[in-house]
Amino acid sequence: MCIPSVVAKRYGALVAVGAFVAGAAQAQQPAAIYNIEPKSSLAWWQVNPNLNHLWATTCPADPSWLPGEGRSPGPGISERNMTPSQEDTIHIPLFVREHPRPVCAEAVQGSLTTADTVHWNGVRARVVVDARLLVTGEKERDVFARNAVLEADKYPQITFAIDSLTRVIRSAKGDTVRATAVGTLGLHGTTTPLSVPIVATREPDGWRVRGRWFMTSDELWSKYQLSKQAMALGVGMGIWKQLWMGVDLVLRPAGP
Repeated sequence: MCIPSVVAKRYGALVAVGAFVAGAAQAQQPAAIYNIEPKSSLAWWQVNPNLNHLWATTCPADPSWLPGEGRSPGPGISERNMTPSQEDTIHIPLFVREHPRPVCAEAVQGSLTTADTVHWNGVRARVVVDARLLVTGEKERDVFARNAVLEADKYPQITFAIDSLTRVIRSAKGDTVRATAVGTLGLHGTTTPLSVPIVATREPDGWRVRGRWFMTSDELWSKYQLSKQAMALGVGMGIWKQLWMGVDLVLRPAGP
């Protein structure tokens, strides 16, 4: 009469062992690693209101981008009309590229690691932007922004370290992911918490990830210690309202 009890106990033990082994195997799955493709990735900034010239990119060679008024002469420069300079939080950035192309300066580096490419749990990532390669298209303005405002020789990198993704929403096909990237921003020698809404779309060989955020003009000097004197006209007179920043990244798998 005790045989069924023994069988039940042994069966229960086997189930427990099986579950443990399956869990251990899942925990030991190798992490998926994606590297940022520098030639196809870019970073940008844009002031609101933009005054018809206050925006920059690390990929001026992309055919969808155009420098603002007062631009330096050069091949391929178009004279098409600019967007009016009143406050505008809709057209940010002004020039959204249709398709990534490998024509960018290698200004953006980094990688992403995760053991879960279905729900995107446990994501860790780091994005590094070379502040010296952000250009507006006007040489004197670029030199001033690089030397007097960003002090790029002293603080050459703008970094975004991602600790996790929250509010993850996947499309039915799994080819689009919307989430909030949570981490820290390193700018001008100061590190602060940052949360960025992102949209990731599947590419033939990886993912394209776009995100943007803004800071108020007062935060530029009060939080990040950018020179208030250098920005006296825009910040001191209250002309600048916001500084928007963003990235458009292409991530390729590092291996199988």
